[in-house]
Amino acid sequence: MAPPLGDIAHIGHAQLFTPDLDASVAFFTDYLGLTVNGRDGDTVYLRTYDDYEHHSLVLTARAQPGLGRLALRTSSEEALQRRIKAIEEAGGAGRWVEDEPGLGKLYVTTDPDGHEHALYWESEYYRAPDELKPALKNQPQAKPNRGVGVRRLDHINFLAADVLSSAEFQQQVLGARPTEQIRLNGGRIAARWLTYTNKSYDVVYTEDWTGSAGRLHHIAFATDTREDILRAADLAIDTGVFIETGPHKHAIQQTFFLYVYEPGGNRIELCNPLTRLVLAPDWPLITWTEEERKKGQAWGLKTIESFHTHGTPPVG
Repeated sequence: MAPPLGDIAHIGHAQLFTPDLDASVAFFTDYLGLTVNGRDGDTVYLRTYDDYEHHSLVLTARAQPGLGRLALRTSSEEALQRRIKAIEEAGGAGRWVEDEPGLGKLYVTTDPDGHEHALYWESEYYRAPDELKPALKNQPQAKPNRGVGVRRLDHINFLAADVLSSAEFQQQVLGARPTEQIRLNGGRIAARWLTYTNKSYDVVYTEDWTGSAGRLHHIAFATDTREDILRAADLAIDTGVFIETGPHKHAIQQTFFLYVYEPGGNRIELCNPLTRLVLAPDWPLITWTEEERKKGQAWGLKTIESFHTHGTPPVG
């Protein structure tokens, strides 16, 4: 039986590894418009302007790029304990850590593919310093006057050797709802989109063509409008940011998007999900066939098929 919905309130933040910490920090602050909100040795904490918590992104120096952990805030202390019980009853294990500013204890576990997840409840609300105080009291921080000015961390797309087992972990253990998926001709699920909230998706699992485990496809930041994504493309060519594909519109989930790379080697998506929400409590899982996916994106752009040095292609 699936757990009750609502125990996971939202994505809290993501941790990325980067072999060029200073260049990655410059990308996220100067190009995307995030604000540095603390540093501890080789780790830097950054936040989007509309995040109520201490940080939205953690950058840590490491020899290779990739994802450290995805942190998920629960809807209560009781919800946190329910999810821990569900993890352990499913045969999983975890450990408690208290290693991030602005947060209490985090329960760290992994999905079947080895991606690290941290669940927590205790969190301090962000208080902007005078130079970042907003004019509107219901906004955590003033909008940035530089870069794209992304609003929030929107979603995470994991690469997985076995999409179905990891997606079922999200559904049966963490309580996510599946909204869309890709089924290949042989019946294998090649990708699945899931949500913890009324957003149409918060996490995605995409089949890793290499058969590797625990890798990242991309993390995505939401913009206010489609126009912001067009502006982001202009800023990218002006500042030397590598554009992989877009701007364009995904067929799956209908997201207007741009894929770029930050200097450390991680793929970053800028997205405007058109305020598309899943309001139906009995939302049916939408399945896309292999033939339908061959048609490419919503307006005919072909999904990238070749594998260049930056990694694997987006499939959304």
